[in-house]
Amino acid sequence: MAESEICRRKKGSVLLIHPDYASRVTLDWFRSGYWGSKAQPVSSGGRGGAWFIDTGDRPVVLREYRRGGFVARISEKDYTFTRERDVRSVSEFRLLSRLFDMGLPVPRPVAAWYRKTSPLVYRAAIIVERLEGTKPLANLIPDLEDRDWYALGETIRRFHDAGVRHADLNCFNVLVRDGVYYLIDFDKGRIMSGRSSANWKKSNLDRFARSIRKVAGEPTLQRVWKPFMNGYNGSQSS
Repeated sequence: MAESEICRRKKGSVLLIHPDYASRVTLDWFRSGYWGSKAQPVSSGGRGGAWFIDTGDRPVVLREYRRGGFVARISEKDYTFTRERDVRSVSEFRLLSRLFDMGLPVPRPVAAWYRKTSPLVYRAAIIVERLEGTKPLANLIPDLEDRDWYALGETIRRFHDAGVRHADLNCFNVLVRDGVYYLIDFDKGRIMSGRSSANWKKSNLDRFARSIRKVAGEPTLQRVWKPFMNGYNGSQSS
């Protein structure tokens, strides 16, 4: 168990909690109904199952793990259990803890939860600190100038240089505040080994380009991609 987490097992559930929240987080924190009017659904991107929550101290985001696509018609919240370290919430909590400690612009994890509903099936959720005052990149694309895209390219390069592969790099998983860019939602993300192929970086960038095209159109992608890649490559914009 990492030093930046406290593990509690209670009533069939497993909780990982950041030490700063050890005296506060309970199982109830993972029930949106527990918060009443203090929980507001998140509407931007995603598959639902996320809430902004006013804890009375630091605002947080509660996010359930939910499936998409055809498999969601069969079971939206159930995942196959293999081993604890591979549970979605456990893996993301530990990755975020590591990235935050590395000084990368990500939300600090608060707590992770999972419960096995059978020997081979579990459900999970995670709570992270809310990045107040931020807006999704998808909402800001028309307003950003070349220097902003350059800065975003520099930020993505920081993650890649650290070996961080974001599994779903898109315009809704980049938040912006005062010229600073944050990445969120690291479900299925990982830190790649030094021996791993660099192909994952290109795949990451291609996925991001597709997201810009989908949100803002091909002409916008063509306009912004050069300054973005200039920032990514550390070259001077022309």
